[in-house]
Amino acid sequence: MNTPSRTRPVLRRLRGLPASDGAGVRLTRVIGTAQLPDLDPFLMLDEFGTDRPEDYLAGFPSHPHRGFETVTYMLDGRMRHKDNHGNEGVLVPGAVQWMSAGRGIVHSEMPEQQEGRMRGFQLWVNLPAKDKMSAPRYQEYGPERFPEATPAPGVRIKAIAGEAGGVVGPISQPATDPVYLDIGLDAGASWRQPLPAGHSAFAYVFEGAVRAGEGDDATRVDRGELVVFGEGDAVEFTGAADGSRLILVAGRPLHEPVARYGPFVMNTQAELRQAFADYQNGRF
Repeated sequence: MNTPSRTRPVLRRLRGLPASDGAGVRLTRVIGTAQLPDLDPFLMLDEFGTDRPEDYLAGFPSHPHRGFETVTYMLDGRMRHKDNHGNEGVLVPGAVQWMSAGRGIVHSEMPEQQEGRMRGFQLWVNLPAKDKMSAPRYQEYGPERFPEATPAPGVRIKAIAGEAGGVVGPISQPATDPVYLDIGLDAGASWRQPLPAGHSAFAYVFEGAVRAGEGDDATRVDRGELVVFGEGDAVEFTGAADGSRLILVAGRPLHEPVARYGPFVMNTQAELRQAFADYQNGRF
């Protein structure tokens, strides 16, 4: 006998805050502010999106990371990345780079364009203590590697990580078992997405508007708003405007202490001090 799935309620709805990073790139910070410092295992979510070259041309010159993962999803524009291990490439529209910094990496992310629109997301995902000093690695794929499904009328899903609508995204990370979906909905179209019951989960609407939740308990979520979901094993969305689009992200929480400062995320203050010392002494 199958147990009926339980729809996750919306616990919080919030709007991102203007911020800048790198050499002055303007962006919207949605996770990683005073209103939502983190959502274990997620440490930060930034949306960048502008048609003004002066907002992005300075880019993100060389900077270090240790102890977590950065996930860059390009929607529009081109970004070149390089690191101190000899890796280099260009992220094009629809591409994703899931980088595990591990014990340390120094990299740059610079626009590969002088004009036009630059739009996308960067998500930070924590690593468990046992993996913080692992070797850096990349999972990087062009847009053609991400399967898309149309599991219901007016519903379009691109799977980056996890399974949805009969397709499976190519990204995997056993530590947090992530789900990362790009979901498009026509007005009135609905989609119910199963999620592991213990995962932390959020959705961010970046085009149009949706209703998140079930029936009369659904919450309207407008463009630029994020919702955090409570317990359950499925989430439900209905398009509230033509051409609505959102990212749905979920991951297994680590339930570990977090010591973070700037580009380093460890478990203790002593480990943070060691990270700074190692970087300053060229050991990344």
